[in-house]
Amino acid sequence: MTLLTTTTHTYSTGYGSAGGQREDLSDVIYELFPEDTWAVTNLDKEKANATYTEWLGQSLAAPTANAQLEGDDASFDALTAPSRFGSYLQISAKTFIVSDSLESVSKAGRSSELARGAMVKMRELKRDIETRIVQNGISTAGGAGTARTTAGMEAWIGDATASAGGASHVVLATTSASSTTPPISSGTPGTAITDGTTTGAFTSTNLNYALQGAWADGGDATTILLTAKQKALLDGFTSVATRMVDVSRTQQASITGAANIYVSDFGVQGHPEPLWARFGGPVPGPVNVGHPVPARIQVAAVGSHW
Repeated sequence: MTLLTTTTHTYSTGYGSAGGQREDLSDVIYELFPEDTWAVTNLDKEKANATYTEWLGQSLAAPTANAQLEGDDASFDALTAPSRFGSYLQISAKTFIVSDSLESVSKAGRSSELARGAMVKMRELKRDIETRIVQNGISTAGGAGTARTTAGMEAWIGDATASAGGASHVVLATTSASSTTPPISSGTPGTAITDGTTTGAFTSTNLNYALQGAWADGGDATTILLTAKQKALLDGFTSVATRMVDVSRTQQASITGAANIYVSDFGVQGHPEPLWARFGGPVPGPVNVGHPVPARIQVAAVGSHW
């Protein structure tokens, strides 16, 4: 077939050879990003009254046989003072600017560019804060030319045992039955955690070892935070409950392919959560379960137009 040279058609660039050909642009802006922010949404929040905030932690002496003589004249031990921990507050901000002309003209998918910009920047800000909370960030005081930073969850967990090759403050990627040892006894974590380099399959044994370590340190792990790939591996554990459920003939059958509650020997961990914020980190092996501590971040979102 041959197109006659005098035919008016739509193939010309721009508005077609006839001129005035309207564009077909959807009036909807589709969201193409992961937005889950478990930590920002679920962790308790407090008001801070200074740029450096502190809290106290008490540990107990190791249990002993503790057998005493009858009628013994007791001696008195010194009372162990609580440890003092702290973290600096971090300021996070997102800015944008919109001209009055753009705000006034007709636009596809939104009526106000300023409102759209505020919505986008606030969601980006939530993801930035989520990343800081769950990842490997240390706390620093900052200065006149350097921003303060707050310590993330991973800064407060680690292992300094022989199973980590003698190294201190690492997240293990290998199977280990040793207890998770907090990286600091007081103060502020100032050394970045090191991810384990030995890779291996993520198994229920790995996860239970991590939960055991948290329990041995006095923790009560109630939620498991994983990468998306680790979440899929957890769903495939052979110990996961029955995946098929009997239904009546009037119902549509469904296959359960995910675990929302993980019951271990050390408690019930509800709704294992996939973290998009850790995609860039190593996937194999468990992330140690530690004691979540307050992560204090000042939040600012600025939008303006001229």
